[in-house]
Amino acid sequence: MENVILISGANRGIGLQIAKKLHSTHYRLSLGMREPEQFSDTQLTPSDQLLIHQYDAQEMNSAASWVEKTIAHFGRIDGLVNAAGILRIYQLEDADESPLDEMWDVNVKGTMRLTRTALPHLRQSGEGRIINIVSMSGKRVKGMSAGYAMTKYAQLALSHSMRNIGWEDGIRVTALCPSWVNTTMATSHCQLPPQEMTQPEDIAEITATVLSLPNNAVVNEIAINCSLETS
Repeated sequence: MENVILISGANRGIGLQIAKKLHSTHYRLSLGMREPEQFSDTQLTPSDQLLIHQYDAQEMNSAASWVEKTIAHFGRIDGLVNAAGILRIYQLEDADESPLDEMWDVNVKGTMRLTRTALPHLRQSGEGRIINIVSMSGKRVKGMSAGYAMTKYAQLALSHSMRNIGWEDGIRVTALCPSWVNTTMATSHCQLPPQEMTQPEDIAEITATVLSLPNNAVVNEIAINCSLETS
């Protein structure tokens, strides 16, 4: 029986490409997105093997509703890909903290809530997998925008906490830390030509590889660069 994987942020960008890759390799998928009624990708249509459900990382009960529906549909959850994330500009001297609050809610608390809700089912799998799409911004800080890096450092810490908590139950956790990836979010903030960025399809390939590894060959973090970083 094919494993069941939850993917948040599956309507676009990295999450969408991961969904397409895993769908092509015969995983059963539960895709979470804010507005599923507007999702029209012909490669990913609801079926016995694929569920699409509303998920909003900022809504307290959204994770529970999605996980409950997934269990009703598939009867199990074997993996979780936390791909939902946002980037807002927030600098240390900015008086308005609402951009930071929004990023904290989605990038950190959303990841935490969804993982906490799925954790009992991942434990039952015996080979549960969690992949967190973090960022190189969770490993170093560039420029003046402090807020995004703050949330990504926290998400990386959360990833390691998940690894510690789930290890004895066979749960393996990997943080993927790419720099610029050719997505709408990146191209609206970076001057690098899109073709020179890491492509979301490549992140999807890495995700599929990590999911396929056995319990005794876990990769805790993967740093992914599109350009040379010396510090």
